[in-house]
Amino acid sequence: MSETSTMPLHMRRVEFHPAPELAAARDQDRVKRVMTAFGTEAWLVTRYADVREVLGDADRFKIAPTNIARLPGAPPMTEEQLAKVRAGNLLGVDPPEHTRLRRMLTPEFTIRRINRLEPRIRRIVEDHLDALEAAGAPADLVPAFALPIPSLVICELLGVPYEDRETFQQRTAKMLDMTLPGEQRMMLQFEQRAYMESLIARIQADPGEELLGMLVREHGDDLSTDELVGIGGLLLFAGHETTSNMLSLGTLALLRHPEQLDLLRKEPERIDAAVEELLRWLSIVNSGTTKVATRDTEIGGQQIKEGEQVLVTLPAANRDPSFLPDADSFDIGRGAPGHLAFGHGVHHCLGAPLARMELRIAFPALLKRFPGLRVADAEPRFRSSSVVYGLSSLEVTW
Repeated sequence: MSETSTMPLHMRRVEFHPAPELAAARDQDRVKRVMTAFGTEAWLVTRYADVREVLGDADRFKIAPTNIARLPGAPPMTEEQLAKVRAGNLLGVDPPEHTRLRRMLTPEFTIRRINRLEPRIRRIVEDHLDALEAAGAPADLVPAFALPIPSLVICELLGVPYEDRETFQQRTAKMLDMTLPGEQRMMLQFEQRAYMESLIARIQADPGEELLGMLVREHGDDLSTDELVGIGGLLLFAGHETTSNMLSLGTLALLRHPEQLDLLRKEPERIDAAVEELLRWLSIVNSGTTKVATRDTEIGGQQIKEGEQVLVTLPAANRDPSFLPDADSFDIGRGAPGHLAFGHGVHHCLGAPLARMELRIAFPALLKRFPGLRVADAEPRFRSSSVVYGLSSLEVTW
């Protein structure tokens, strides 16, 4: 049995594509009863319009109190541990608590604020391209380019010491690996939290100009230490894990579609549309957070009872032919308006403007620096068991 086939249905992929059985669930079942990674049953919502409906209705569908503690092999968390894990985690709370937290963070992620980072992001990208060129081909694009760029950007933005990145990256990669025992993943979560607690303590003692320092200075009376730890941990994880996988997987997608790559080289002004199509077509985040129905309701013709869990699949929804004609094809000409790669509704990704900027800068710079860029002899290694899909290795030459 393949590793992919043992994953929960919503996580199954075949390279760039949702697995055939996931596409079939969308085209035939629409809403399907499945087993989640937490060993519980849920309704899997697969079609674009239905997914938007679920994600857009925080009244009918609340965040389910599901977490790593419910994985097989993981001991249950105490109420105190649960409270710490949930504090400050925007993906783990609904309005009005979510609204309160997000209101404090939104000013730092406006397009205007993010635009100030553009010169620094361009410098970071060029520095890593210089290092790639100096080291020579072949090279593994994941550790040499895709991972360090968003990691350095988010570390600088938050005020996290960059020298801590390697330990952090190794820990988060294991936390996301669904093949590891639940107990091990839970202990990694606690280790990660302990790291963030020590970092927040240092920032509280001497807040700087970085985002976490700003939160301490401007909202220190409104945010508990646990909330600061939760916010910092989520932003640090989300800021490097998602964009890094988009960079590596997106590069491979372009290299395997030479006609699209050639079009982008000839017409670089298409980069915005290309980024949106890559986001839609790859949909590296498998699902939104697990929801629970707050009352008896209906989605896609399926009756759902109060208290039942609901899960959405973003890759299947973004490939829904009722959303986009010929949705399984990769076409940078269309720009994929309205895709769900960043989610939808109140939990729409806060860092979307930053991710878009990094991708708009990094892809053209990489392709310009190495006109002959191509996949080397070694086969790319897909992260089929990870909560965030992507590549663990991409050997390239030029």
